[in-house]
Amino acid sequence: MTEAYCVKCKKKVEMQDGKETTTKNGRKAMKGKCSCGTTVMRFIKG
Repeated sequence: MTEAYCVKCKKKVEMQDGKETTTKNGRKAMKGKCSCGTTVMRFIKG
């Protein structure tokens, strides 16, 4: 599982239901949910 920073919890959390996406400027990222329900995102290489 991928870790990402949750702004609501103010700590690194395990991402749930993570999916690879591409941002508008072409960077790859993983996007998923925190256990509190907030959307979390982390940029990845590639």
